[in-house]
Amino acid sequence: MKFNKLVISVAALAVVSSGLFAGTSNMDVEKMFEKECQGCHGPNHEGGVGSDLRPGKIEKKNAYMLSEVILNGRAGTAMPGFADKMKKDDADKMVDYLQSFKGKKIEQLTMEAVKAGWKTLNNRAEFEAKYATPVDVAKNTDIVFVTERDAARVVFLDGTNGKVLSKHPAGFAVHVTVTNKRQPRYAYSISRSGLVTMFDLNSPGQQKIAECQVGSESRGLAVSPDGKYLMAGNYLPGGAVLMDAMTLEPLKVYPTSSVIDPDGNINSSRVAGIFDTPYGPYIAFALKDAGHVYIVDYSKPDFPIVGDIPNIGKILHDGFLNEGKEIGRYLFIASQGSDVMGVVDFKTKSLVTKIYTGPSAKPHPGQGSSWYNEGLGKQLGATVNMNLGQVTIWDDNFDVIRQIPTAGGGLFIGTSEHTPFLWADNVLGGPANWNKIHLINKQTLEVDRILTVGATEGTITDPVSHKALFKWKVPTVKDDKGNVVVPRVLHAEPANHGHWTMVSEWNAGRIGIYEAKTGEFVKYIEGLTTPTFTYSIEHRQSIPGA
Repeated sequence: MKFNKLVISVAALAVVSSGLFAGTSNMDVEKMFEKECQGCHGPNHEGGVGSDLRPGKIEKKNAYMLSEVILNGRAGTAMPGFADKMKKDDADKMVDYLQSFKGKKIEQLTMEAVKAGWKTLNNRAEFEAKYATPVDVAKNTDIVFVTERDAARVVFLDGTNGKVLSKHPAGFAVHVTVTNKRQPRYAYSISRSGLVTMFDLNSPGQQKIAECQVGSESRGLAVSPDGKYLMAGNYLPGGAVLMDAMTLEPLKVYPTSSVIDPDGNINSSRVAGIFDTPYGPYIAFALKDAGHVYIVDYSKPDFPIVGDIPNIGKILHDGFLNEGKEIGRYLFIASQGSDVMGVVDFKTKSLVTKIYTGPSAKPHPGQGSSWYNEGLGKQLGATVNMNLGQVTIWDDNFDVIRQIPTAGGGLFIGTSEHTPFLWADNVLGGPANWNKIHLINKQTLEVDRILTVGATEGTITDPVSHKALFKWKVPTVKDDKGNVVVPRVLHAEPANHGHWTMVSEWNAGRIGIYEAKTGEFVKYIEGLTTPTFTYSIEHRQSIPGA
């Protein structure tokens, strides 16, 4: 009897504290967290896309169950499983680390530190004289960026034929790429490791001109429409950095280490999305944790903040601008902690309203979609949602007019004037659904067809009859353990003068090209490493804030 009680006690203790066995793990838990977890859960574990993991939130939670979530993920959310990267004792060690985390010292964003990270790599003036026209493509606007997340690289493609032009190291997990719309020969990237890189697209191999280490973890990037300024947003140290777009010389820093959050407390805030607009000489940046949007006027001396829009919601993330009438006047900014899209007016520098996307929806528009619906006679906007398999559509009165069911949570929804569809991914929908893209008719606002990339065959099907409209052979890909990969497809991007839509297959290492008007398969671009974000210069030239 005593022995049975002892067994029960030991078992209970093992459930309550996984730390008994975490000592068998050799995993560098801090590095693993920084690489795989920090992007969603925050550098101080404060949460964001992912849950708040600070000890006060999780120290009383069942450690065994936390370990299981780490290994197997959580269905219906953005939380993936890490059983392919961690063993049970690794997950236990991660739980110990999280439950005993003491916090990191809040770093201050300083001009001195940013300037120390600025380097000129090639002479821009010499390149301009030597390469007056593009060497590798007919027009530099034909180029498409691809971010190879796990390879820490930027790839440049010829968007008219899919040919890989060059690959460049550009920092861990390159997050955003943009171009200078006034001078599209210049392109820029920012990595999660805080490195901003400038490229000359006219030069052979799209060579680097300069780089600047703006922080230790960063996200957003935008170029002013006049082509003079570039702004980057930091998670660590919290704040934004304004640079000269021709040299990357830092001009001003905007620290956010002490701001008022939605609960009225003074705390540090990360900076997420950065947005330029053709509506005025403004660049806006979102204070992720504080729920504010700041508007900077770059036409004035010392580049002052001329607008502070508070109370948008909790955990601000990405967003996009309106098209059509008064293009670029309104910023639609995702508040993932409040499940709304805040509508910020650049004209009045105020919050117009909040568009509710659904319970625990966590909107994530990515590049977002704005288009004119002829039947309604209105300009519409749309986002996908991370935790709900639905697309939220609103009109130019900012009223939700449709919630369209999809197969699972998504990260990106895209369109262009050359396609009749919204292309909405389901990349967070689990293995049964993350290989699908829903093509939604922009006029009827109904799912018109579904693109599915299987392990051996791809199809475009009618959602009502389930009849296959198109089929194609898919090259089978296996992971490091020899298991057949179900492609995770995401981020549809127009290319080739509007004829194509490029869709990344993250875990299959390739990009699928499809006819923009029908969804019919064209070909694959293979030999890539975890391709995620793509950016067509030609397409983005006409999109405000993109």
